[in-house]
This record gives sequence, structure tokens and C-alpha cells, in this order.
Amino acid sequence: DIVIDGGNSYYHDAVDQAAKLAGKGIHLVDVGTSGGVWGLERGYCLMIGGPDVAVQHLDSIFATLAPGADAGSNPPKDAGTAPFGYLHCGPSGAGHFVKMVHNGIEYGVMAAYAEGMNILKSANAGKRQRTADAETSPLENPQYYQFDIDLPQVAEVWRHGSVIGSWLLDLTAGALKGDPGLANYGGRVSDSGEGRWTLKAAIDTGVPAPVLSSALFDRFSSQGESEFADKLLSAMRYAFGGHVEKPKAGK
Repeated sequence: DIVIDGGNSYYHDAVDQAAKLAGKGIHLVDVGTSGGVWGLERGYCLMIGGPDVAVQHLDSIFATLAPGADAGSNPPKDAGTAPFGYLHCGPSGAGHFVKMVHNGIEYGVMAAYAEGMNILKSANAGKRQRTADAETSPLENPQYYQFDIDLPQVAEVWRHGSVIGSWLLDLTAGALKGDPGLANYGGRVSDSGEGRWTLKAAIDTGVPAPVLSSALFDRFSSQGESEFADKLLSAMRYAFGGHVEKPKAGK
């Protein structure tokens, strides 16, 4: 018998469950699945862990669910299944491990797009009147920040031939085109666990991952988890220098 775990589960659980099931003569195949809500149309990218015999037995299922080779491509016979959108990554747990890191990378890529677009949004800062007081850092050389950048159009042009083109950029362009000011979003960014698990693996193995950790911590901040620390920083500034806290922008 074979049990398939196709959720984005913690790879530790897959390793532990595989050991328990093996004692009963049951194989566990863990399948990390990527593609989001679009996978039903596009096919799913599948990262698979489990014993060779079990994975091979299920190959036709994976081939059906995966996207298949890109149109016009002709993968060499020794290329394996990866060009078709699915891969046997190793023993039980390996599939969810690879998917876990995939999601950690996803956090970092999304954060990079968001930060870059935010800088472009502020490219006209030199046109805005800035408060002149001891609590506000002045904008040096405002003449260099006079650009009203069309963010939806920038996202669109980047989709065509640029080095940073990606499906995430396609989705970004679509979101900005429909709602340039993102008025329908409050800015609270959830994390579903994979980013935390990725960083735990990085810490356990001593692998530096500053970009992924920064992206995860930024999500925590968006959830309000930095509010107390921010208040304490403000309190310390007032205590040692009499710095009176200014109201947040827009309030």
C-alpha cells in the first residue's frame, strides 16, 4: 500500500510518518505541490519524496497532474522528469523539504518586488512638501526625485525580456493594473509556516539565509508584531533626548 501526502506539510512529519508506516509495510510518498489556484489550468509542479518503487508506481499520476514539457521544447531522453514539471527528489521527506525551500525563496522574491516597487512609488518625493523639524530627516537634492513613475506600466514592461521576469511578476503586473494604489489591501501579510521551517533548516545546518530571514521578519512586522518594539524605541528616544513622537503618516 502507498499513502500520498500532497499537502505542504512539515518535512519532519513526513520522515517520522514514513518510519512508522514502513513498519506496517506501507510506503509514504510526500508530494510538495506548487502552482496555487492556477494549477488546475496550468498543471502542478510536483516535488516528490519516497521509496523508488512507490514513486515509480505512481508515475502516471504525477505525469497527469504536472504541466508537461513547455510548448516547442524537446527535452533529451536523459533529462528525466523535471522538464515535465515533476521530480523525485529523494527518500520520504525530500519532497516536502524541497517545497519548503521553494516557499522560502518565494518569500524573498515577493519581498524584493514589493520593496523595489515601493522605491519607484517614492521617486517623486522631491515634489512633496516635507516637514522641517528636528524629528524629520531632510531630503537632500530633491531635484533627483521628481519622477512620477507609472507602476503598472513598469511592471508590464519588465515582463517582456527583462532579467527579472517571472510568473510572480506577471501576477504583480495584474494586481497593479487593476488597482494601482492597492486600495483593496490592508498590507497584513500572513505566513503559513514554510518560511519559518526554511529558516530553521538554515540555522540547523549553519547555512546563511539573510534575504529569506529578512522577508519572513518583514511579514511579522506587517502583522503588527513589531509594534511594541517600535513603541519602546520611541520611549527610549524620548527618555534620553526628549524626542517627541510624531504621528504616523496619514494619521
